[in-house]
Amino acid sequence: MPKMIVSIDEVVIKEVQLTKDKTTLGRRPYNDIVIDNLAVSGEHALLQMSGSEVVLEDLNSTNGTYLNGKAIKKQQLQNGDTIEIGKYKIKFVGDGAADNFDKTMVVRAQPAAPARSAAPPVHAGDSLGIGAFHASIKVLSGAASGREVPLTKVVTTIGKPGVAVAAITRRQHGFVVHHVEGAGNPMLNGSPIKADPIPLKNGDLIELAGTQMQFVQT
Repeated sequence: MPKMIVSIDEVVIKEVQLTKDKTTLGRRPYNDIVIDNLAVSGEHALLQMSGSEVVLEDLNSTNGTYLNGKAIKKQQLQNGDTIEIGKYKIKFVGDGAADNFDKTMVVRAQPAAPARSAAPPVHAGDSLGIGAFHASIKVLSGAASGREVPLTKVVTTIGKPGVAVAAITRRQHGFVVHHVEGAGNPMLNGSPIKADPIPLKNGDLIELAGTQMQFVQT
């Protein structure tokens, strides 16, 4: 089935499959696709699906809806189209189409489970030739306390969509973290995590959406 891949600054933050005839997109929490950013109107756009066809309609938003760089009011989507809303980009992947975006994983506060089940699948090319070092995020508080999530992806998102989300990115010489979305104040060792990437070192403490986590690198 068709899906939307939401990203900012080339970091994928969520994927949403289109399962309903009408899917709403906006800043308010009752939307099907929530983007918590002031550049996004409360009810920004509507996606209408009929069979394999999906039509994008701007709902008289303040900053407009752009499709492949052009402002639109109502337009049928084609596989690979890119919707732009503020700094966010949303790629449309048509029914049955394959895409090359790296999938994201969100650490949520939920009943503890074996660490193996929390590890995202590893696909060929995920490491992008990066050196052999390993890292993980260990949850220190909440219902998931004790869970350890290996950072096997190039980009891993942590937090709660609509509340606070940060991204940990694997780079050539280590890992960096930056704030992606949400009004919550993510902290690294007691200092705010902002949009600019901050290098991580073994033992760093991250606090996000009321949950404490530790970055562990070996």
